Amino acid sequence: MITSRDLVVDLFAGPGGWSVPLHRFGIRDVGLEWDEWACKTRAAAGLLTVRTDVAMYPCRVFAGRTRGFIASPPCQAWSRAGKRLGLVDQPLVHQAVADLAAGLDTRRKLLAACRDERSLLAAEPMRYLHALNSVGEPEWVAMEEVPDVLPLWRQYAAILRGWGFSVWTGILNSADYGVPQTRRRAILLASRVRTAAPPAPTHARVAEPESLFGPGRARWVSMAEALGWGATDRPVPTVCAGGGPGGGPEPFPSGARKTLADARERGTWAAAPAVEGLVLKPQTRGTGWSARHGTRGDTPVSGPAPTFTSTATHWTWALRSNNQTNATVREVTEPAGTLFFGHRANACTWVARPTTAAQDTERPPPDPIRITASEAGILQTFPADYPWAGNKGQQFSQIGNAVPPRLAAHLLAPHLDRTLCADDFTLAA
Repeated sequence: MITSRDLVVDLFAGPGGWSVPLHRFGIRDVGLEWDEWACKTRAAAGLLTVRTDVAMYPCRVFAGRTRGFIASPPCQAWSRAGKRLGLVDQPLVHQAVADLAAGLDTRRKLLAACRDERSLLAAEPMRYLHALNSVGEPEWVAMEEVPDVLPLWRQYAAILRGWGFSVWTGILNSADYGVPQTRRRAILLASRVRTAAPPAPTHARVAEPESLFGPGRARWVSMAEALGWGATDRPVPTVCAGGGPGGGPEPFPSGARKTLADARERGTWAAAPAVEGLVLKPQTRGTGWSARHGTRGDTPVSGPAPTFTSTATHWTWALRSNNQTNATVREVTEPAGTLFFGHRANACTWVARPTTAAQDTERPPPDPIRITASEAGILQTFPADYPWAGNKGQQFSQIGNAVPPRLAAHLLAPHLDRTLCADDFTLAA
């Protein structure tokens, strides 16, 4: 039961990026979300949700019982994966925030002038904050968006400081907090009871040893580590007898929307017959995040074969973050780039890359393989068995728009008087 002033309100809650760590902390939040499939995912995950248009919901119903306030407005209007009309509309959004902070609702007029109607959603948190501030709430605020929204967060910060909050705003890299993805986000943290500050990074591009000046930092978590590829002693076959990531052509017709998991389910993947001059590097079970926090049934989460070698060539797998020309491509030994999903950038794929200049004309590189929703979710630090609802497109849309739960955990912990241990989401006594 939610008692007086214990409620955490989560606007634009999505599939549960903030809710997952809150529940690990033993705190129940209420998420406001419009997307049907995100709501179904939340329901399957046991998360309290109100399916509603955040812009239409009466915010005063939360006054008098709200401790924490979270907001991650939709990023499509601002994201580099879209048309970025939010930048064109930014002066209108700033005006809406200023008006709402003064108790004036000019949204209808300003919305009519916006190039992208989603732009003004970034002003909605101020409508709720104004209503809550009238009763001295909330105690703390956490907001997240794409980097281009930072100027707007600074406007929020100035208003919140005038209401008695300590506020910090800035850009954080998710990889610095153990997320296997270099996802940069504009963050706002505010508190009435403590000095607002960003959480101390736990990871770095290069590992840093402990010193007299403070604890060390682990190396950034790679995709291979997160997915449990190639770390311990139980090998998993990585070569397809009919072609695929061990060498030879893709076993499905070109352009078919198939994944490696589909192939395994059909029974087409098996250890390849011995080939003279070919040295296999088998995939093995790992000790990364997925091995600790979730599996598909009794089988560890798996992915494309990390490598295969021959006397002539050596292929490794990398992840292409979207289908645009300038897409980020990262080796599996690195964190992923920011994962984009949507109608303009919906083909996040594993691609084979040669590690030597030599080319083997008899063994062309494997065809790209579409990433699975489970793999993408793990790279966002959701549990491997998270109950994603909807078809593949609907699932990918939810994943790409969510805040990584592990980043959210670090942002929330100080406000909740919790301390994160080195292990994911484990709390110190």
